[in-house]
Amino acid sequence: MPRRISRALQPLSVLALTLAISGCIGTGGIAPQGKALEANSLATDAAIQSAAQDAHWPTAQWWQAYGDPQLNRWIDLALQGSPTLAMAAARVRQAKSMAGVAEAAESLQINGDATLKRHNWPTDQFYGPGELANSTTWDNNAALGFSYALDLWGRESNATERAVDMAHMTVAEARQAQLELQDNIVRVYIELSLHYAQRDIVDATLKQQQQILELAQKRLKGGIGTHFEVSQAETPLPETHRQLDALDEEIALSRNQLAALAGKGPGEGAQLQRPTLSLGAPLKLPSSLPAQLLGQRPDVVASRWQVAAQARGIDVAHAGFYPNVDLVGSLGYMATGGGALEFLTGKKLNYSVGPAISLPIFDGGRLRAELGEASAGYDMAVAKYNQTLVNALKNISDQLIRRESMDKQQAFAAESVATAQKTYDIAMIAYQRGLTDYLNVLNAQTLLFKQQQVQQQVQAARLSAHAELVTALGGGLGAGNDVPNDSQTQAPKTPSLLR
Repeated sequence: MPRRISRALQPLSVLALTLAISGCIGTGGIAPQGKALEANSLATDAAIQSAAQDAHWPTAQWWQAYGDPQLNRWIDLALQGSPTLAMAAARVRQAKSMAGVAEAAESLQINGDATLKRHNWPTDQFYGPGELANSTTWDNNAALGFSYALDLWGRESNATERAVDMAHMTVAEARQAQLELQDNIVRVYIELSLHYAQRDIVDATLKQQQQILELAQKRLKGGIGTHFEVSQAETPLPETHRQLDALDEEIALSRNQLAALAGKGPGEGAQLQRPTLSLGAPLKLPSSLPAQLLGQRPDVVASRWQVAAQARGIDVAHAGFYPNVDLVGSLGYMATGGGALEFLTGKKLNYSVGPAISLPIFDGGRLRAELGEASAGYDMAVAKYNQTLVNALKNISDQLIRRESMDKQQAFAAESVATAQKTYDIAMIAYQRGLTDYLNVLNAQTLLFKQQQVQQQVQAARLSAHAELVTALGGGLGAGNDVPNDSQTQAPKTPSLLR
């Protein structure tokens, strides 16, 4: 930059600083009120405190613990073709692009334009054009204009950081969408498995009821039974057939739901075979659960990035109270008359350079309203983060309590099935030895079927509890690799010049 231009800018810089100190509008004491909770400050219950302290988090492919290859393949299909995940990925790309737009505002902006046109000049005794009257000439120009935001108060840099924080938030939200999709597929798959198990029991019940009917009919023919016994044996058959049909419907609907979750058509779901789910060793839990939870659950991470973005929004609002100083300039050629390219000669060159200053003096309260909006947005983001953190701990505690209960219920259900099986075996031996009739055998078998049905429901609930606990812990997605630090989420203080 020429020395004379640098000298000319010095008094203007002093003027800008003076205006910044004495002429800007005050904030009127507007500031955020929210304060983010510390994860370790929240009291935990016995369920969390008694969890195994072995510092293990779920693996990324946590569903493989169920040992079902078909489930593994179906989740892989869903992760590749789910419209929900495609939308989440598009939102991430959109947020990154918006961050690029904000960052571009910090760079030098250069624009060029040029016009080449033939101009017919009129005759006007009052306004000219004098010597050009009744003539047609070339009226051409070309120019390069540039501007550079000096960003003395951090408006542009904070706007960029805010956009980047929002991009981080969308990445965490995409992880949350992925986790929810995995959880939904596993839960529907468990329901499909339960429907198959229930159908087996109902089908066995139907066969038993048909045996009872045949026995009643034989007793009637033998003269030792009654029509009432036959009618009584016929009564439950239609209801059992209805239950079978209802379970076939549930199986078909579960297949359709799985296909929709994976972004496939119903035809893909119809090819699903019967699940073969099992669950071995229980999930191990991490130590220092509340603190580590802060950086593992995608929804907690997303809300924390939102707090950071809102904090930068307050800085942007603060910068609006100061004068805006940009360095602007232009370089151009222009000529009226001569040849078509006459304007490109050196004698037609013109240029300009200097600072452009804008100062808020009276705005009807707009700047304070913008600061109030930014402060309220920060408080809302903090409140959302706090609520998300509280709900996360509650969810984990709920699933730990549920898991412990399901383990106990599974033991009780297995004991009930064993007792019912023993009763049925005794009745069958007694019948074979002529000590009792077959109705007692069928009654014992009915009790056995009922207890087996309860056992299947408890087993499905146990499998679901495992999935819900893994989801509550963040699903092994490693969201903790992308978490804002405390300084990024703290509310900025009002500068002393604006108080």
